[in-house]
Amino acid sequence: MVAPTKKTRGELLRLATAGSVDDGKSTLIGRLLYDSKSILEDQLESVESASRERGDEYTNLALLTDGLRAEREQGITIDVAYRYFATPRRKFIIADTPGHVQYTRNMVTGASRADLALVLLDARKGVVEQTRRHAFLSTMLGIPHLVLCVNKMDLVDWSQERFEEIREEFGSFASKLDIHDLTFLPISALTGDNVVERSENMPWFHGAPLLRLLEEVHIASDRNLVDARLPVQYVIRPQRSDGSDHRGYAGTVAGGTFRPGDEVVALPGGSTSRIDQIWGPGGDKLTEAFPPMAVTMTLTDEIDLTRGEMLARPNNRPFTSRDLDAAVCWFDEDSELRPSNRYVIATAARDSLVEVTGLHYRLDVETLHRDENAKALGLNEIGRVTLHSRSPLVFDAYRRNRETGSFILIDQATNRTVAAGVITSPLEQPNNVVWHNSDVERRDRPRAGATVWLTGLSASGKSTIGAELERRLTAAGRSAYLLDGDNLRHGLNSDLGFGEADRRENIRRVAEVAALLADSGTVAIVSLISPFADERRQARDIHEQKGLPFHEIFVDTPLEMCEQRDPKGLYRQARAGEIADFTGVSSPYERPEAPDITVVPEDGAPDRVAEAIARDLGL
Repeated sequence: MVAPTKKTRGELLRLATAGSVDDGKSTLIGRLLYDSKSILEDQLESVESASRERGDEYTNLALLTDGLRAEREQGITIDVAYRYFATPRRKFIIADTPGHVQYTRNMVTGASRADLALVLLDARKGVVEQTRRHAFLSTMLGIPHLVLCVNKMDLVDWSQERFEEIREEFGSFASKLDIHDLTFLPISALTGDNVVERSENMPWFHGAPLLRLLEEVHIASDRNLVDARLPVQYVIRPQRSDGSDHRGYAGTVAGGTFRPGDEVVALPGGSTSRIDQIWGPGGDKLTEAFPPMAVTMTLTDEIDLTRGEMLARPNNRPFTSRDLDAAVCWFDEDSELRPSNRYVIATAARDSLVEVTGLHYRLDVETLHRDENAKALGLNEIGRVTLHSRSPLVFDAYRRNRETGSFILIDQATNRTVAAGVITSPLEQPNNVVWHNSDVERRDRPRAGATVWLTGLSASGKSTIGAELERRLTAAGRSAYLLDGDNLRHGLNSDLGFGEADRRENIRRVAEVAALLADSGTVAIVSLISPFADERRQARDIHEQKGLPFHEIFVDTPLEMCEQRDPKGLYRQARAGEIADFTGVSSPYERPEAPDITVVPEDGAPDRVAEAIARDLGL
């Protein structure tokens, strides 16, 4: 065995095996474990006993990974089996993934963190559909190293000619894929040829056996050490010895290097500071942090940074966007991905509600054909989609950083993971749409602006309170403007109806206009029913992304009192069935869980309420 070196000693290599049924994946892993003496005596005895029960005339090493009773009974691998072993040179985690087409999702799961993929094929059968499928999935998942193991060479009389035929055929297909490092290796997992030791049966092959290849493959440069990224997973406040406390931001470094003194920016908020100290898991001070270290950082400034944000370098930032382009693999047996469906997206940095805004094609991974007429994605199908997030997402393209460029989708109702995806890029804007920075910054304006968002049922008194607040602020010399929902539908939003999509767009437009006014130093007063919590959160996010104050005011007037007022007769029409989806009657109103201020009828007349709002908010 090759002597260990400082370069790779103790380094962890994650590898995934893939291939068609009965190509020998589990046998190969068993052979690696057996020949590298990584099997405990009781494990070996259990495998020998199980082999005898099955009627095998030899010790079936595949049973080392096919550990479930159902797998043994069926003779196939039905789930991802993980195995760990080590040599003096390197540590290994192996994911043995199933070969059936219907278990594509399992292969995606098992290979998602792999540094290297072992794709097996039967030398007698050659390159088949599953070979192409698994090679494509490996490249889609960004696995930097791929080894094509031509197995069962003993069944083709150790033929060099057959090996070269397969190498040429697969090489032709691989030229269409983005494979960075491709190695061809003839083996026999059953007999152990070219697995741990060089094969005497194939003297024509001069390459290294599999285990040596795995020990020597260089993976340190595969990690992104250029783009500094720390998704904040936890904010801690440890006590100092002098009794004071400080904020520490804990997470796993996803890219680049961080050192004390480095300037950092917190995204999506945009606050900047410098790293004060870096602490390791054991409480030791570190001079630098790099992937995949778990660390806690303290900053020189007390900035408003919470779980779900990301630390990066000010001049090397990830994307921040609500709209992204991605490839997804659908996992769920009981549902399909369709445009307009909503899910929770979980990324390295944060979770958010997203809507599928487009399904552009379904991909046939054997032929690489794109079905652009596809209406949905079903179990194990892969397609390209666009997603719109309720709140800003911070991410990199997957090809640049696998940690910050991947995600899962979660069904809100069942809490099941229904898909995994890789981000291609933020949704592209037309080339001629460029943000133009103003020469006048917010601090240069006479007064700071803000948005006051009044929400409540129709006839709750929102517009009356908003008008009085506008009058009072203007009389006091403040710039203030009332954005009333009905008024806006005469102009800005006159092209919108009252369906679900138009209602969301109505609120988005109003929030964007309010943010522009607030940025100009004006107090934007919005009066909108805005009945759903996620739409109000979206309005808040639009402001927080720009660093603008947003105050949610819940005008909590009981439905019975609103119906008694009914100045426009809308409740009467809704009760008569003349207006569909009317909030409070045939459509729900989601009460704010934590508004900044709640107004009830007992608080008094609108002028008194407006005075209290201005005072409490410091306007």
